[in-house]
Amino acid sequence: MNQLKGLGVAMVTPFKKDLTIDVPALKKLTDHLCENGADYLVVMGTTGETPTLDKEDRKLVLETVMATNGGRKPVVLGMGGNNTQDLCLQLDRMDTSGITALLSVAPYYNKPTQNGYFEHYKALSEHSKLPIILYNVPGRTGSNVLADTTLRIAFDCRNVIGIKEASGNLEQIMNIIKDKPKDFMVISGDDSITLPLIAAGADGVISVVGNAFPKEFSAMVHHAMNGEMNEARALHYRLLEITQLLFIEGNPAGVKEVLSHLDICDNYLRLPLTPVSQLISERMRRVMIDEEFIK
Repeated sequence: MNQLKGLGVAMVTPFKKDLTIDVPALKKLTDHLCENGADYLVVMGTTGETPTLDKEDRKLVLETVMATNGGRKPVVLGMGGNNTQDLCLQLDRMDTSGITALLSVAPYYNKPTQNGYFEHYKALSEHSKLPIILYNVPGRTGSNVLADTTLRIAFDCRNVIGIKEASGNLEQIMNIIKDKPKDFMVISGDDSITLPLIAAGADGVISVVGNAFPKEFSAMVHHAMNGEMNEARALHYRLLEITQLLFIEGNPAGVKEVLSHLDICDNYLRLPLTPVSQLISERMRRVMIDEEFIK
């Protein structure tokens, strides 16, 4: 899965003022990513506000991205949940045309045991025609997939090819990198610690900030993967403050605000999410000017 190494971008879903899908803005975002260094596109992940999208919305988003992308970049589709049986039925029926892999978040709310996580991904692996990337994000799911469980999945579930790790626990992630199968990918799920994770052996990132600054973030990632740490470090610190600001009042509220400053899409969100405050918006604009992302 070398095509899924480097910079993957967890795409936002642009909305119009009436909160319908903003198709022209979604096309503009797709072109922006394809033309400025993204290695692959991740559609309908957390950053895409997927829980607020109905069946028709999801169909429109995926079709728009696929058509605009035109095969330029691999596409990873977010497809997770906490009802294993229903997910397996969806996997049995889905049209996988043009999709490279699935990103499947660890089950939330139910709070499975570690064995429950293993059995969940084992079932998905048996039903999926596509490779699966496990997504561990305890801050959203309320429970952590431990390193030993990830390694058990990596060795025993033939179709699970990697993990997007957003636990923020460097020791846990390094234990996975140390003991994983050779071809099992470890992907950063936190923009701000991508550089140290790549230095420790990670295979790249699925990024939020990459929506706004794919050229700079991609350069940082690839410099780091090539061992060019001085160049990577300079870009890391150039991006660090704006990256931190993106998450102060929630994701994707922060990145949509930045995208509005860049004239890529408006900052409309569907409830229960709301836009960032004027104070944070002004701080973002000042940092973007200071770092010469905008004039």
